[in-house]
Order: sequence, then structure tokens, then C-alpha cells
Amino acid sequence: MPSRRHLLQSGAAVAALAACPIRISAAESSDVTARLARYMVAARDQELPAAVLLECKHRILDTFGAMVSGSRMTPGMMGLKYVRGLGGEQQASVIGSKFRTTAVNAALANAMCAHSDETDDFEPVTKAHPGSSVVPAALAMAEKEGRSGQDMIRAVALGYDLGCRLLMALGPDLVRGTHRSAEGTASTFCSLGAAASLARLDETGMRYAISYSAQQVSGLWSWVKDKDHVEKAFDFAGMGARNGVMAATMVQAGLTGVSDVLDGTHNLFIALSTDPKPEEMLAGLGSRFYVTETAIKTFSVGYPIQSPLDAFLTLRKEYKLTPENVSSILVKIPTDAIGIVGESAMPDVNCQHLVAVALVKGAVSFVDSHDVKLMHDPKIMEQRAKVTVTADKALMDPAAPRGAVVEVTMTDGKKVDHFTKYPPGTKENPLSTEAVSAKVRDLITPVLGADKANKLIDQINNLDKVANVRALVPLFTV
Repeated sequence: MPSRRHLLQSGAAVAALAACPIRISAAESSDVTARLARYMVAARDQELPAAVLLECKHRILDTFGAMVSGSRMTPGMMGLKYVRGLGGEQQASVIGSKFRTTAVNAALANAMCAHSDETDDFEPVTKAHPGSSVVPAALAMAEKEGRSGQDMIRAVALGYDLGCRLLMALGPDLVRGTHRSAEGTASTFCSLGAAASLARLDETGMRYAISYSAQQVSGLWSWVKDKDHVEKAFDFAGMGARNGVMAATMVQAGLTGVSDVLDGTHNLFIALSTDPKPEEMLAGLGSRFYVTETAIKTFSVGYPIQSPLDAFLTLRKEYKLTPENVSSILVKIPTDAIGIVGESAMPDVNCQHLVAVALVKGAVSFVDSHDVKLMHDPKIMEQRAKVTVTADKALMDPAAPRGAVVEVTMTDGKKVDHFTKYPPGTKENPLSTEAVSAKVRDLITPVLGADKANKLIDQINNLDKVANVRALVPLFTV
């Protein structure tokens, strides 16, 4: 059987992807809003190639793992408590609870659960976290509208495309250069793609929804100062999921808006970028799917720590490293990662601490990566003093933006090193369905119980055969 990577790269897959039923007239050739809106209308009825369908289900399953486990963490619990107090028409369910609320509120709460910690997926080039806003928005709208699993899958694929392409059009580094959060900037358009698809808006409605979303695009890089991961859960996911669903449902309700927000004077691109490339918003639509390009985390930690942990644990196994035979550890990470994971009060985004945990325990479990007490454990602190994390310009590789080198000096003077260019879960080193399912099972079983957990995983792995997403509700509510 051909591999998923082979399917993605095959000529047959490319031909199928390119078969988008969109016809653009000469007069519209420079009208980005019109062309995007027309693609959004067409995409909901466009069959996805098998390889893309599989990767989409993997990201949906992975995000369900993040949502369910996050519903029992502080950011998720606070989001749920806040939304419960809002009341509202019972349109959609809230993960890990029994109450229902509006689709807008449910998307907000479930998205905060999805980014309650560092479990959700990550797009290495743009640095966006698409799943944590796309999937909650799609889930809320699919339940509200009674859509099929196939409808939800296609909506999720569109959400990934819009959010990541927005950053490519703006320039991810240019966004950060103006003190804005690329993650927050992308999340609204991620949610817009999913919500508008499931709302089944026409071309005019899509234009209006794009405009309402553009007005809400926001996000400051100040999230790096959040020590509790609560505002970060809102900035990365909750805000965007709320915004996109709000935009789609406002248009559903008959509200009108601006039809060309991506074009002409005062458009989104020139407002948010000093060197915009609007055509990037459309580049490869129907032939390149960003949902296949995000990285599913193998460790529930900040993404820049995935490669360091993989590299160190590889060395630990090969050379039988222990606290007794290790003298020092040097971790080299890209320069743009040092401010995120170089030093943090949150254990799951502190590289030095987590490498020390890996040295002592031989693994980094979900529980360990979130245990603040471990940061003050004398055994861990003793080993942490051996770990140095440094920025290395040589690792600023656009083709592998989150690689890492780990160099270990042993007590006998021997030096060993390992370079992890692509950690497990990246498109270059993908996880199997079994591996994704195992990760999610570990995350959700403590909340849902083994029976519900297994049934939910099975249903999502077969989501394209689910006639109505509402059938999933009993499996993720308690």
C-alpha cells in the first residue's frame, strides 16, 4: 500500500486537488475577495483526495484530544465557567460538560479548552496553531446546522487553508515585527473558513463574512508574558473561534457588510502588513492543503521543545545516559524560539526544565510536563543546573524552522550529540492513525472513561461516514 506521503506527492492526487470548479473572469482576476469567496462556496462540495482526508481526520482527532483534556485544566475550566454564565439559545454543546449554549459561545469555550496547554497542532512555517480554533468552530457550527461528518471535514480543511494563507499574505515575520501575535491574527480566519462553510453561505454571504472577520482580526505578542496560559488560550484559540463563528452567524441572520475587504483602499492586507502579498491568499487553493502540513505534537509541550526532547531522548537511549554519568547538556534551538521556551514559569514551555525531567525520568509524560511542583523538586533542579539552552542562528532554516541540536558531555569526558531536524508528527516524519489514536486515548480516557474514549476515537477516525455530527455529542459530554 502506498504511503500517505506518496499519495500526497503523486500526480493523481495533484490532479484531483487541482480540479476546483471555479471559473474566474478577466475582470475578476485581481479581485482577491471575489476569488476567495467563490472558492469557499465551491470547497464545501469538493471531494478531498484520500491522503488529505486522512490527515484532516488526524488533526480533528488530535484537537479533540486537546479539547477534552483541556476541559479539566484551568484555562478550559475558566472558559467553561464564563460561557455557562452567558446562557443563550441551546445550539451547540460544550466539551466535557452537559450544558449547551449558542454556537458562538460553544466555539469560544471549546477553543479555550483546545489550547489549555501545549497539546494542539502547529504549522512550522507560519507558527500558527490552526486546529485549536478551526475544529471548535467547525464542531459548534456542524452541531448547530446538523451537518455530516464529511461536511465538517471539508470545513476544517478550508479553515486551515484560510488561516495559514492569511499569514503568508501578510508575512508572518512582518506581523511579529509590529508586536502582533501571528497566532491570534490567523485564528479568526481559521475559524471563518470552517464556520462559513458549514453555514453554507453564498458568494455574497462569504464576502460579508470575510469582512466581519477582517474587522475582528487581532492579537498582540504580549501573550508571552502570560504565566497561567489562560489569556494565551483565548489569544491563540478562543478569540478566533468566537470571531469566525460570530461572523458566519451574523451573515446567516441577514446582516450585510463590505464586499471587498481584501481589495482596494483600506483593505486588510495594507492595514496589517508593510509588504503584503495578497495573491498568497489564493496561491495553491485546491492543490495545496495546509491541513497536511501542520505538526501533531508527540509531547504535550511548547512546540520549540519537541525537537530538543526527541534529540535528547534519542541520545539517552543510545548511550544509556543517567544523572550520574551526565556532566552537562547544551541545547541549541532557533533564535526565534529562545524567547518562548528559553525560560518560563510554566513547566510545559520551559526547555531547560523539561530536558532535566527527561534525564531523570527517561520520558516526559503529560502529567510531568504540567507539574509545577517538579520545577522545585531538588532532584530535577540539580539536573536542570547542567542544562544550558542557547539560540543558534544556524538553525533558522525555513525548511525546518523548529529543529534542534543537543550536545551531551559525559562525566568521563565523552561528548555525544544529535540533531533532530524534523520531530515525529511533522509532515516529513508523520504519525500513523494508530499513533495519533494512542496519544488521544491517553489524553481523554481520564475525562471520558475508556468506553466513551474508544468510541469517540473510532467515530472520528470514520468521521466521513458519520451522517450527522450531533451523533458525537454523547461521546464528548459528561
